[in-house]
Amino acid sequence: MRNLLDFDFDSAHIWHPYTSMTRALPVFGVHSAQGCELELVDGRKLIDGTSSWWACVHGYGHPAILTAMEQQLHQLSHVMFGGITHEPAITLCKKLLAMTCEPLTKVFLCDSGSIAVEVAIKMALQYWQGQDLPLAQKAQKQRILTVKKGYHGDTFAAMSVCDPEGGMHTMFGEAVTKQCFVDAPQTPFGESLHQDDLAPMQRILREQHQDIAAVIIEPIMQGAGGMRFYSSEYLRGLRALCDEYNVLLILDEIATGFGRTGKLFAYEHADITPDILCLGKALTGGYISLAATLCTDNVAQGISQSPAGVFMHGPTFMGNPLACAAACASLDLINQQEWPAQVAAIEQQMQRELADAIDIPSVKEVRVLGAVGVLEMHQAVNTAALQQQFVDLGVWVRPFANLIYIMPPYVISSAQLSQLTQAMKQVAATITPSKTTSDDASRGQNICISHG
Repeated sequence: MRNLLDFDFDSAHIWHPYTSMTRALPVFGVHSAQGCELELVDGRKLIDGTSSWWACVHGYGHPAILTAMEQQLHQLSHVMFGGITHEPAITLCKKLLAMTCEPLTKVFLCDSGSIAVEVAIKMALQYWQGQDLPLAQKAQKQRILTVKKGYHGDTFAAMSVCDPEGGMHTMFGEAVTKQCFVDAPQTPFGESLHQDDLAPMQRILREQHQDIAAVIIEPIMQGAGGMRFYSSEYLRGLRALCDEYNVLLILDEIATGFGRTGKLFAYEHADITPDILCLGKALTGGYISLAATLCTDNVAQGISQSPAGVFMHGPTFMGNPLACAAACASLDLINQQEWPAQVAAIEQQMQRELADAIDIPSVKEVRVLGAVGVLEMHQAVNTAALQQQFVDLGVWVRPFANLIYIMPPYVISSAQLSQLTQAMKQVAATITPSKTTSDDASRGQNICISHG
């Protein structure tokens, strides 16, 4: 057995995501990973059901990505992007423009998904500063409109467009910009749009479009806000409303991009195009942090005509060559076009194997779309307790709020996926239903919307 990690030091000194330093949740030491398995320091192996927060779509230790990163590491691991360019960045941006919809022509490379959203919001605000409008009208176009139950990241501008009630930004008060919110889409994916579903969005745009710079939304799937899948017709109608009221449309595809919902990008379900697109997570296959914000010529021109004359953002590690090389290798794997069959097979297997979970008393709803499988519970779950149960069953599944879900790597085997789905049902069956609703339970436990 390998020497165990210094868990006491970790607990006393290292902050993990969404945790307390005085009431630390248990952590599991990982020694290595290969394919779809994490190997713990004690030698146990766990099938990864989360793709390490939805990013590792090709699995771990993929030779193509490792080779690309190793070669780049020896040649040029980092260089500033101000006044300098390099082949990995140019190649990556060519690939991104070839893969995304035609109106998107400009790419801003950044560090993470949250920063991609920050960049998108700044783009929208600067765009209106560059429009040929009376000064008073330019000054009005300062707010972002979005839907409730959304999640776009943990930095301040990103927090401002997360759910206004369950979002973590509620605890930061006036420090967070107040944005505009309407009810989340209610029409389930695959159904014709409910008659009044777009009405709140239409009403706000009609009444306040002069104040709104852009609408931001997660297309088709609201991720950390509840793993909710909504109708593509809602997106189609939203695009039309943005055009009608002269408002930009930002699509946050950080979680859904690169095949997760069964389309390369979720906006393809609705056959629409955004003005600004945010990408991340699977961009590098989860091997290193990188994100991108893409925009149209029109948006770029507006920014260039703004008083600043330039786009006001420039991270230190922008366009990092090592990350760009990893992303190029990841996109080459995506472009081999094996993922559509892989995701379709995952979807079909999860539909079969999770269908009877609805008979478990603690389960409120079962949802599957692409490579996303969700058991929504009637009540909020004890993440630490359930996580231990999953580890004991040989899988890595990290529940949050009232959800037990998986978003496995696309390369997962049928047997590995079955072990995940059976574990989901087995653990769900251990939960005793409460008389409180999931909303009541969430409020009682002060649960904030995050990806857990």
